[in-house]
Amino acid sequence: MGAKESRIGFLSYDEAVKRVTDLELKRLKDAFNRTSGLSFYMSPQCFNNEVLGNGVPPNVAEMLYTSFGGTSKGLHLSNVVVGLVLLTRGRNDEKAKFNMGMHRILEHLYSAGTYMRMLFLDFSFALNTIIPELLSKLLKFSVLPAICQCNNYFLCKMHRETNINSILQKAQQSIYFLRLLRKHGLLLKLLRKSSTALIGVMLCYSITGDKVNFEHFRDWLLENKEAFTLSRWLLSGVSAILTDNSETPTFYQTLAGVTHLEESDIVDLEKHYWLLKAQSRTGRFDLETFVPLVSPPIHISICEGLFSAFDENQDNHIDFKELSCGLSACCRGPIAERQKFCFKVFDVDRDGVLSHDELGDMVLVLLEVWKNNCIDMVPELFSNVSEITKGIVKVHDKNNLGYLTLEDYQIWSLQNALAHEFLNLLFKVCHIVLGLKPATSQEEGQMIRGWLERENRLGLQPGQSWFLISVQWWQQWKNYTNYVTHGHLSLDAAQRPGAIDNQDLVMTDTIKVPTLTMEGGRLKHSLQNHRHFEIVPEPVWRALYRWYGANLSLQRPVILNNETGQAELELFPCSLHFLRHQSAPPSSQSNIWTNIGNVPSPNIPPKRVLVYNACFSRMASIKDIHLYVSQKLCIKEENIRLWLYNSENYLTLLDDEDNTLESLQIQDEQQLVIEIRNKDMSWPEEMSLITNSSNMERHKAPTEKGATGLSNLGNTCFLNSSIQCVSNTRPLTEYFISGGHFYELNRSNPIGMQGHLAKCYGDLVMELWSGTQKNVAPLKLRWTIGKYDPRFNGFQQQDSQELLAFLLDGLHEDLNRVHEKPYVGLKDSDGRPDGEVASEAWENHLRRNDSIVVDLFHGQLKSQVKCKICGHISSRFDPFNFLSLPLPMDTSMHLEITVIKLDGSTPVCYGLRLNMDEKYTGLKKLLSDMCKLKPEQILLAEVHGANIKNFPQDHQNVYLTVNSFLCAFEIPVPGSSASKPPGSGNAVTGYIIAMHRKMIRTELYFLSSQKNRPVVFGMPLTVPCTVHTTKKNLYDAVWIQVSRLVSPLPPQDSSNHAQDCYDSLGYQYPFTLRTVDKDGTSCAFCPWYRFCHGCTISCTEERASFGNGCISVDWDPTALHLRYQTSLERVFEEHCSVEMSRQTKAEPISLDSCLKTFTSEEELGEDELYYCSKCKTHRPATNKIDLWRLPPILIVHFKRFHFVNGCWIKSQKIVKFPRENFDPSNFLVSRDLELCFHQGHDVTTNCSTESQKRKYLDSIYSLYAISCHTGIMGGGHYVTYAKNPNGKWYYYNDSTCKEVHFEEIDTDSAYMLFYEQQGVNYSQFLPKMDGQEMADTSGIDEDFELDYKKYCVIQ
Repeated sequence: MGAKESRIGFLSYDEAVKRVTDLELKRLKDAFNRTSGLSFYMSPQCFNNEVLGNGVPPNVAEMLYTSFGGTSKGLHLSNVVVGLVLLTRGRNDEKAKFNMGMHRILEHLYSAGTYMRMLFLDFSFALNTIIPELLSKLLKFSVLPAICQCNNYFLCKMHRETNINSILQKAQQSIYFLRLLRKHGLLLKLLRKSSTALIGVMLCYSITGDKVNFEHFRDWLLENKEAFTLSRWLLSGVSAILTDNSETPTFYQTLAGVTHLEESDIVDLEKHYWLLKAQSRTGRFDLETFVPLVSPPIHISICEGLFSAFDENQDNHIDFKELSCGLSACCRGPIAERQKFCFKVFDVDRDGVLSHDELGDMVLVLLEVWKNNCIDMVPELFSNVSEITKGIVKVHDKNNLGYLTLEDYQIWSLQNALAHEFLNLLFKVCHIVLGLKPATSQEEGQMIRGWLERENRLGLQPGQSWFLISVQWWQQWKNYTNYVTHGHLSLDAAQRPGAIDNQDLVMTDTIKVPTLTMEGGRLKHSLQNHRHFEIVPEPVWRALYRWYGANLSLQRPVILNNETGQAELELFPCSLHFLRHQSAPPSSQSNIWTNIGNVPSPNIPPKRVLVYNACFSRMASIKDIHLYVSQKLCIKEENIRLWLYNSENYLTLLDDEDNTLESLQIQDEQQLVIEIRNKDMSWPEEMSLITNSSNMERHKAPTEKGATGLSNLGNTCFLNSSIQCVSNTRPLTEYFISGGHFYELNRSNPIGMQGHLAKCYGDLVMELWSGTQKNVAPLKLRWTIGKYDPRFNGFQQQDSQELLAFLLDGLHEDLNRVHEKPYVGLKDSDGRPDGEVASEAWENHLRRNDSIVVDLFHGQLKSQVKCKICGHISSRFDPFNFLSLPLPMDTSMHLEITVIKLDGSTPVCYGLRLNMDEKYTGLKKLLSDMCKLKPEQILLAEVHGANIKNFPQDHQNVYLTVNSFLCAFEIPVPGSSASKPPGSGNAVTGYIIAMHRKMIRTELYFLSSQKNRPVVFGMPLTVPCTVHTTKKNLYDAVWIQVSRLVSPLPPQDSSNHAQDCYDSLGYQYPFTLRTVDKDGTSCAFCPWYRFCHGCTISCTEERASFGNGCISVDWDPTALHLRYQTSLERVFEEHCSVEMSRQTKAEPISLDSCLKTFTSEEELGEDELYYCSKCKTHRPATNKIDLWRLPPILIVHFKRFHFVNGCWIKSQKIVKFPRENFDPSNFLVSRDLELCFHQGHDVTTNCSTESQKRKYLDSIYSLYAISCHTGIMGGGHYVTYAKNPNGKWYYYNDSTCKEVHFEEIDTDSAYMLFYEQQGVNYSQFLPKMDGQEMADTSGIDEDFELDYKKYCVIQ
């Protein structure tokens, strides 16, 4: 479609353009470009939302879109212009022709049969509604048979017809009936009952049987404008308007009216305000954010007073209107108004007077300001603070009250140089730091000059940042601002300079890659200060950049020179080139290393490409650079490492974070590699080193023995964590390092691994404790474990406890001293003493299992089952190598509900603990006890944004349905006398929903209805509304609830508003109530074509009746801009129950409580019936587990993962456990000591005295290793904390190992704890190797190589 063509053929584009002004056409074009984007076509959704508005029914919007010429591609600008001109400024005959064309469009939108069927169904329905009147009139003329006949056709048969020809035939037969209707004056009534149906019939067949032409249709339509929805819209006086000339005051205009600022100043100031607020940690422009911005130069002691002077409503947040009014009061207007602002700065207690102490603090600050900003001498410099304060009070406190009033201060300040200088300093801060634009160029020059003079007197300070400005631009700016230097005036005022141009100061980069830092470029080495550039502090640069812009920002840090001890500006920071790994293209050939990790093919190092440049101070530490790069790239710190690139095959890991670039002697142009973890948690560089064994030697480095990491081979953190914990088990490690395993290898064990696992683990331990490498790759061990247990063969994350169980069991079988296991039969306890049964079970266990793993890790549990029918008790004693302790699952939910009452008090947030299956009925009862409202007075609602999303029903489950912000609104008690109409027994609803609303004005719109769009905001309200409620009552009820959000008009002497403005509200209520739908955007009563945003509810004594509608609280723009406190919308008081509920949810449990749960009695389920040897059948029973024998090394495992409702979930419960002196003896079964030690291969065999035996039972343990898990199952990460023999704790995160203090350990995520018994002589467990022969291990290495080669051949 061409730009000048139109789908509406009777109105051309050129003709349409003649009917609009140039401004209107420009507005339509700009609005179209804004909404259509780069496609230059408007979509149907955009047409509905932006052109018509959301209130237009979708079917009408679809017809209009098609009639305008819209296609699947979109709607062109020319079509929109023609269509809008026709709707708003078309002649009646054009609008009639447009209406007639709409029916043709309906025939295209629907099939002909469907369309006709729809028309006649509508017609038959309309006819049915006037049958009684037809009968009464037509009986007089004896035409009842005709009525019956037609009624038969239209009402009985027409709605069952589907064939278009049959429908048309019946329409022909009904012509006689239509004539009767017209003759007796009922045709128009039928037309009103059926807006489109009968007209559709008339378009096909007139009442005379002829085709209807346009002239007939136009004449009829102009007489019956109410026949169609569109005709009522376009022809009945409610036509849409193209331009709205009404002017709703904008926020900027309102602020300009109460300040000395221009509207343009406020617009520019708002942009800077959001930048300042973005620096806040809390998202509020609070005191924490304010102080670093203004201090220095503002003295720290008065920062709070200055903040309070801006923060008029004292909510610890400076909103934009407060900032605008404060800047106006401080910098614009008469001097008396500006000094009043200074008075508020020193009036700390805001009592309207300056006390003696406040005066003393003020004098101290004024003297400090003078010393920093002026070189002239004043008499006050030669007096102490007390004398100056007394002098001020003596002269200006004329009423001898002991303090100064505002008037007294203003009189004193007009004659005092110190007060003037302080006012000048505030003036500079407000412009340079807080964003106010200077009124004149001379004012700008004076501010910058004063700021620079003060900074030059103070000198450079380490930690500061200064910026370079080309001297050419600087000279242009000085000419423009009449910049005065050393008492000389620059050249005559010149034109305003353009953007700051620093391009002549930097060298041209030959390598075009992005830069990570903000230095702007590398400076030319021949540059000199004052000759080629000037330096300015950061606040001045920010201000100049805000006012002029710049092409380069040349930021340089101030550092402390280690040689001279003086602060200096580092003009030439260290320039670094950063490389990153480039992803290798997918290969069709399988990786031969697949089964042992995601390792690249041998001899092919990962490709590294230059991606970034960056400059850092030579005093910057590796930690500073690492943190900066990770933040800049949005990558977690633990997932990024830095390498010093020496050559393609020689890199050095920068793992000492305390080193600086200077201490490492890193020069300019040095290349660093940014290494990012793979998705499987492996490191690319490590994988390259592993596959290129020739490079491994050069990367060896001496380290503390045992402080060696393990490379992640692809989601093997679970393996690494378990290995590090076992490796730090000292007696076991000593056993392997001393070669004890070579003397005890059991290669004939049929359930073992032929010694492979023990040999591979022993080799790995020797590497870990050699002290020659910072990390090693557990390739052979990983391969061997995967070979014998396919669960661990692959790249999926596994459970470290399961891996540990397999590892300990495998090591035990490979080192089992029992080569031929005897058969051992199980015997029932049969009433025998526990000591006897336990000793027998332990002896049987040792007859089949005897290894270093059994000596160190195996203990004994007692399991007692009791029949609930006969009371028979059966006891068993089983070995264990770690305790798996259950963690209590949280069966309740924490919920916070905000209660909003009708009395307008501040909402209160309550904290509730509910069962997972609790219904809203129970929630209401529990909440009722807390907030002192009856359950029937509580209306629960889910609030989303500013609308109520849903009203939960009492029978619904809370846990399954709540997914939004839940509020409880107070409503009148249903069924009360106030909620019932007179003489009625049924209670009415008793409340109505109200929403805050404001009008958002836009200058780019299509129809006048879209110029001011209603937008809901804030928190919805419930307003009492019964049959007795008047409209005035509604206003009062709303005002009671919203009055807390409206700041009172401050006294004139404390307000920052301009003194010559009128800022009173001037009316009783700062809002208007309107009837709206539930979305709050359209009227609840008016039809859509009126584009009504809500009918006004007058403030009268008339009864209020709204049906199912809602009301909107439309705020007056001035009140909204000046009085409404947005910061209070979501403010609520926190009830003590919130903290209590949170603590209960996050309350940690102790290790003792876990052991208590583990050893408590439990009932067996119906599917776990116990076979009672006495009853000779299966019986319900109870089971109790107790500790009987504790091992020297005790491993505690927390069962964090639970299978619930078909999925695994993790318990985040925090367990508190002791570091030293852990005593689990309280959970040991009390028994006769003599029976516990009478026989068997036992660690207590040598316990000859009673005290030694008692010491064994009362074992004390010390923690030496922790395996921690973070994240979810299958996607989390394991790390280890372990205590080295040197007494230091180390953090093992795969290949990373570093020293930590115990207080830094993340104990909350503990998954397994490793304790060692105090006072145990571990040398007794080491084998006696004198005179014994070592096992032959040559076959083990050969087996490994043979299996590996077979796998490679297969691949």
